[in-house]
Amino acid sequence: MHAIPNGRRAAAAALTAALLVPLSACGADDDKKADAGSSASASAGAKAANLTVLAASSLTDVFPKVGEAYEKSHPGTEVKFSFAGSQELAAQVKQGSPADALVTADTKTMDGLKGETGDATVIAKNRLVIAAGKGNPFKIDELKDLADSKIKVVLAAPEVPVGRYSKQILDAQKVEVKPVSQEPNVRAVLSKVELGEADAGLVYKTDSAKSGDKVVTVDIPDDQNAVASYPAATVKQSKNTEAAAAFVAWLSTPEAQKILQGAGFQKP
Repeated sequence: MHAIPNGRRAAAAALTAALLVPLSACGADDDKKADAGSSASASAGAKAANLTVLAASSLTDVFPKVGEAYEKSHPGTEVKFSFAGSQELAAQVKQGSPADALVTADTKTMDGLKGETGDATVIAKNRLVIAAGKGNPFKIDELKDLADSKIKVVLAAPEVPVGRYSKQILDAQKVEVKPVSQEPNVRAVLSKVELGEADAGLVYKTDSAKSGDKVVTVDIPDDQNAVASYPAATVKQSKNTEAAAAFVAWLSTPEAQKILQGAGFQKP
């Protein structure tokens, strides 16, 4: 073996380095392309689906916005909603109606579906208010005013979450109310007041806020109020289990929470 003179050794090292630079650059580019390819593959592998979501009536206004945002960030997926009282939605699930996910206005209804749904996650909270008729002619400003027999009060039926919450807070304050009707969901209660068929009703704050000047919203102090929780879960009979789980998980993301809280819902 012959030793290489220092000058020739330096020249050889320089040449080797020059040759290695483009090779290293090519390797880095290849790595970037591989990473990009992996991301593209993962995105392409995400299954698009047509999802049917059963949701509580009090989500009627906000969930279309939620669905639109979800579809925008998940191309190829379409989300359709079916709104009704939580007890009606639970009955649909038990009867095997086609559905992929469920969002109720209380945990009790969701808990009654164990075996029919996946694990539930609370995605939002709400509170009750008194919705008084336009102009509030009876000057209602607190719960005990609803006991006045001259005031026609409408409530949700006791098997409906908002009806159960209403009974809870009225009983706690020892306010006896004889409703002129008991409705199947919160929207029906609000509609009665908006149309002048009732003078007042107990509804969720988010619903009353959407009525504009059709009703006067009377807040109920926190220590006299009830907190409504909205759990979301996949429906086990869904044919789109992965897509349904992705949607339910997304409801807890900052993007979804911004929409819900912007509509007046509270943090979960």
